[in-house]
Amino acid sequence: MNQKAGELEDRKDNKFIDEVTGDEALVKAASVAINEVLGVKAGERVLIVTNPVKDVMLISKALYNSVLDAGGVPTLMFQSVKTQLDFAEPAVIKAIESNPEITISLSHQKLGKDTERIKSPIKVGEKKYDHIFHYLLGEKKMRSFWSPGVTLEMFKKTVPIDYSELRHKASSLKTILDDAESVHITTAAGTNIDIGLRGRSTKCDDGDFSKPGAGGNLPCGEVFISPELGRAEGTIVFDGSISSAEGAILIKTPITVQVKEGFCAEPAGGEEAEELKSTLLKAEETTRTFEAEGKLPSSELDSYLKNIYHLGELGIGLNPAAEIVGNILEDEKVFRTCHIAVGSNYDEDANALTHLDGLIYNPTMVVKRSDSSELEFMKDGKLVNL
Repeated sequence: MNQKAGELEDRKDNKFIDEVTGDEALVKAASVAINEVLGVKAGERVLIVTNPVKDVMLISKALYNSVLDAGGVPTLMFQSVKTQLDFAEPAVIKAIESNPEITISLSHQKLGKDTERIKSPIKVGEKKYDHIFHYLLGEKKMRSFWSPGVTLEMFKKTVPIDYSELRHKASSLKTILDDAESVHITTAAGTNIDIGLRGRSTKCDDGDFSKPGAGGNLPCGEVFISPELGRAEGTIVFDGSISSAEGAILIKTPITVQVKEGFCAEPAGGEEAEELKSTLLKAEETTRTFEAEGKLPSSELDSYLKNIYHLGELGIGLNPAAEIVGNILEDEKVFRTCHIAVGSNYDEDANALTHLDGLIYNPTMVVKRSDSSELEFMKDGKLVNL
C-alpha cells in the first residue's frame, strides 16, 4: 500500500460509520457546510462543540467526517445542554482558547457563557468582549458558524441552497443599509418604528465564512445590523415568532412593544406577551444573581440590566428554503420577514445576558440617507429596488 492510500485508509478508520453515512441528505449538507461555506483547507484545525442530543450529535458527526474528507483536523467535544443563561464548561472554553482556525458550535440550545470574560471582559479599544469566542471572531483570529437549536430536518433542508443568489441579495442590502442614517419600518399589523443606523456596519450571514473573522448561523440567510444606541422610536408588533427562556414562541396573539430612545417598554398582548415579560424579568433576576456571586463586575450591573430592554439587532431573512417552524434559527431566515432583537447587540457596546429575536411579517422598509433622500427597498415583504 502506498503512502497516499494508507493516509486515505487512516482517515476512513477515523470516521463515524453509523447512521450518519447512510443519510445521503445529511452527508451532502455537511459537505456543503465544510467545503462551500467554511472552505476548510488541508491541515486546518476544526473544533466542533455539541451536546449528547440526537439531532445535533448526528450533524456534528457528519461535519467531523466532512472535515476529514477535506484534509482538515477535527476535534469533537460534548458538553451538557446549555441555555441562554448558563455557562459553558471550562474545558470547552479552554479548547476555544487554543484558537483553532475554525470553531463550530452545534448546540441543542446555546454554547454557554464564558465565566472568566463575563467577570473580566477583554478590552480592545472601545470594545469589551465578554466571551473568548466573540473575541477571537471579532478580532479576526478564527472563523466559525454556530447553529443554536438546529434540527436534522432543518439542516438538510436549508443548508444546500444557491449561495451565489443569496450572496447577491445580501451584498445589495448591505450597500443600502450601510449608507443609511435610519430605517423606517411599517406593517399592516401595526409596526411603525424609526431605527437609527449611523455609524453601524451591516453584517452578512451569507454563507461565506472562508476568511478569518467571518462567521454566522448555519442555516444562514440574513443581513443584520446593530441599531444605533438610543436612536429608535415607535411601535413594534411581533407577529411571527419570538425567543423566550423556554424556546421560541409561535405567536398567535401579536405582541406589541413601545420603543423610546432605543429601549423597549413592557410588552403587551396575550399569553405570548406574558411569556416574553417573564423571560425579561428572569434575565433581570439572573443578572443580579451573577453580580452577587461575583460572576459579573458590580460596575457592569446597571448597564447589563438596562440593555436587557435595548434594541440589539435588526435583521432581514433571505434563505429561500426557510419556513416559520417555531425555531428562531430557521424562522429569522425566512423571506418576507424582518426581525428585531431585544437585548445584547453585535457591536459589543450594549452587552446583556439575553438576545431575544422577534419576527415581523411582510414589512415595508424605507431608509433615509445622509443626503436626506429616501429609498424603499422592501414593500409588504417583497424586496424591491435592489
